[in-house]
Amino acid sequence: MNANIKAKLEILPGDPGCYLMKDHQGTIIYVGKAKSLKNRVRSYFTSSHDGKTARLVSEIVDLEYIVTSSDLEALILELNLIKLHDPKYNIKLTDDKTYPYIKITNEKYPRILTTRKIKKDKAKYFGPYPNSFAANETRKLLDRLYPLRKCAVIPKQVCLYYHLDQCLAPCVKEIDNEVYREMVDEIAKFLNGGYEEVKQDLEQKMLDAAEKLEFERAKEYRDLMAHIEKIMQKQKMVTGDLSNRDVFGYAVEKGWMCVQVFFVRQGKLIERDVSVFPIYNEPEEEFLTFVGRFYEEPNHMLPKEIFIPTQVDGALLEELLKVKIVIPKKGSKKELVDLATKNADIAIHEKFQLIERQEERTIGACEALGEAMNIPVPMRIEAFDNSHMHGTDPVSAMVVFVDGKPLKKEYRKYKTKEAAKHDDYGAMQEVIRRRYTRVLRENLPLPDLIVIDGGKGQMEVAREVIEDELGLYIPIAGLAKDDKHNTSQLLFGDPVEPISLKRTSDAFYLLQRIQDEVHRFAITFLRQQRQANTIVSALDGIEGIGPKRKQQLMKHFGSVKKIREASVVQLIEAGISQKLAETIHHHFQEQSLKKDL
Repeated sequence: MNANIKAKLEILPGDPGCYLMKDHQGTIIYVGKAKSLKNRVRSYFTSSHDGKTARLVSEIVDLEYIVTSSDLEALILELNLIKLHDPKYNIKLTDDKTYPYIKITNEKYPRILTTRKIKKDKAKYFGPYPNSFAANETRKLLDRLYPLRKCAVIPKQVCLYYHLDQCLAPCVKEIDNEVYREMVDEIAKFLNGGYEEVKQDLEQKMLDAAEKLEFERAKEYRDLMAHIEKIMQKQKMVTGDLSNRDVFGYAVEKGWMCVQVFFVRQGKLIERDVSVFPIYNEPEEEFLTFVGRFYEEPNHMLPKEIFIPTQVDGALLEELLKVKIVIPKKGSKKELVDLATKNADIAIHEKFQLIERQEERTIGACEALGEAMNIPVPMRIEAFDNSHMHGTDPVSAMVVFVDGKPLKKEYRKYKTKEAAKHDDYGAMQEVIRRRYTRVLRENLPLPDLIVIDGGKGQMEVAREVIEDELGLYIPIAGLAKDDKHNTSQLLFGDPVEPISLKRTSDAFYLLQRIQDEVHRFAITFLRQQRQANTIVSALDGIEGIGPKRKQQLMKHFGSVKKIREASVVQLIEAGISQKLAETIHHHFQEQSLKKDL
């Protein structure tokens, strides 16, 4: 613990509030809330912790705190700070799973749609549904029962739906808005569990049609009743009422938390959501944060009520979400919470071994690599490689690994501009200079380790730029390959020497993945450049062929070879005029004849 943190710990207030932990670059790596800042923040530095919390504490070099007037204010502030800074140690809601909903649009002539995106457009949303099939089948049923508009754009004449009595034809008729409002209300009632009344109404219509000897119409009503039964009553009723509610349960083990959410709609359990993540605060506090962020997601609608376990502060959550929070004490409702908790406990046990193994191969590998090199744990690694085709089309590439995993959104490609075609050292120097000049100019995060796909020469030119030109002190390592082009040695130090790593270790495996990935990325970019240049050279000189035509032909045929072999008809099918197609075909025929001669 440094002197700065020690001094701040001595003056921490006992009030509620939020605290922000920072690393050596001043980046906020964790945001938390506490009922007592003094007690909570001090516990990080005075108590013993497991590996993940210990790793967080080891990275903290500074902290800030914000006092609030209540625990609720602290929770709201924490959610806002996490959204603003996206700290790497906070809960990551990375599950991009979305659930289908039925939507009644807010239009003059409304429509029924299925969607996975909930927008603030004053439309009515119902769900979620367990899958798109269930949502679509329900929507189709409603389309048959209620003659709402079907067309996305209102046509100028009636369509088939009007003749099937499934649309009122607002395209050619004036329809009173009250008619649509009543239908929307009926649909809402249907989707909220009132489909028994619809069935009774259909049964009466079926009997009336049978009495009038309209047997085809009676059969249609009968089929609709059967369809309602099939669609709406597939699942077992889990509660006696028809309320929409979400049921939460959670389990904690070895610094990890699993949260299970059961979606209960119209008294039926239709789907669940599972999240597993590391925690660094008290479980109850982490759970509150998770629930708050869960309903910030646009595809998680607030239900009528939420069930939570007994150990959670329900009043605080109710104030935050403005929805009824229930802590069941007995009966079937408590059994639901117990079931969610039991599932969370099972899930965390099942996944824990996989999580531990992943930790060993990612973060654990970073720790082992740092220990072997005698440097701070390299949680962010940036690796570089050059590539060219016999000296032509020289390119470079950079890949980024964070916490031992590739961060592809931060990969970068480079076309070398200043270095000579065969100057591999000059190319490496140019790319390193361009990368870290930009990092300093835009205040981007610096890596903990730079890896060069090469030997001592490449390492030295990179060091000259990093240290001598830019005044940075970042460890630089080289990766040497054997005669089979496989990773063989890690080079590091001054003077440069091989670092001893077991080939079966996770640290060595991490380096192999980094070297393979940066090489793959560079080669892919080189091939793209070669392909683009090949297209240019093959189609250059043909009158009427510019950049857009080249792109159009390449997109259609996929290769220059297929363009050469294409007939006039095939070229026309690619969107080329007949005259230009004949010109292209004639051009390649002439080239072929010259080669034969």
